Amino acid sequence: MSEPVSSPPAIVATKLTKRYGSGNTEVIAMQDASMTVGSGEIVALLGPSGSGKSTFLTAIGLINPPNSGTIAIGGSAVLEGESARVNLRSFRRRHIGYVFQKSNLIPFLSAIENVQIAMQLGGVSKRASRKRALELMDYLGVADRADNLPSMLSGGQQQRVAVARALANRPSVILADEPTAALDGHRGRQVMELFAKVAHEQASAVIVVTHDHRSLDVFDTTYEMEDGIITKSQHSLTKVSQ
Repeated sequence: MSEPVSSPPAIVATKLTKRYGSGNTEVIAMQDASMTVGSGEIVALLGPSGSGKSTFLTAIGLINPPNSGTIAIGGSAVLEGESARVNLRSFRRRHIGYVFQKSNLIPFLSAIENVQIAMQLGGVSKRASRKRALELMDYLGVADRADNLPSMLSGGQQQRVAVARALANRPSVILADEPTAALDGHRGRQVMELFAKVAHEQASAVIVVTHDHRSLDVFDTTYEMEDGIITKSQHSLTKVSQ
């Protein structure tokens, strides 16, 4: 009887290094940073400001390629150093949901249109995209602001819309950079639990850069980053029940 074939990890980042400047002005933002994340796993990346966390996340998100190292997503090599092995824009659209530190909503689109556009670019109908957008926005407590422009929303409301947009296409990889920084404790916990639910039920790989230690129990694994180097955390965490 043949053994079942195991799926490759959702994310394999190997020895990522990013330098800015040269000579006396050279800054190493990330040095030999490695991480493997399985499908259905939610990971926290901790560390002080300036430690390289955002640099690492934008590398995984195919936004800011490293100078060296490799990134594979879903078993496919996508980056080898600065050289792309796929069309980065279309790959991001199909496979990666990203929540930035700032919401980065399109200012002339309503809140729900900001969520819908992520799906419509992939060919989802207006009706189906609106239904999915409303479901996410309702869970995150912003459905009543669906028709408002971003300028009419608070910072926390804008961020919750941005979270809904990142989840809209059911991406296989979800990356979030301090997604709860503009939220109160209750809303922040709600967002973290939603990421965990999506990871476990949708089999997405989720990496969250966070300083919010109140919600660390929702994560399967934690890593720490300092001076551009990533190590697995030794914190003893109680995993949230599934």
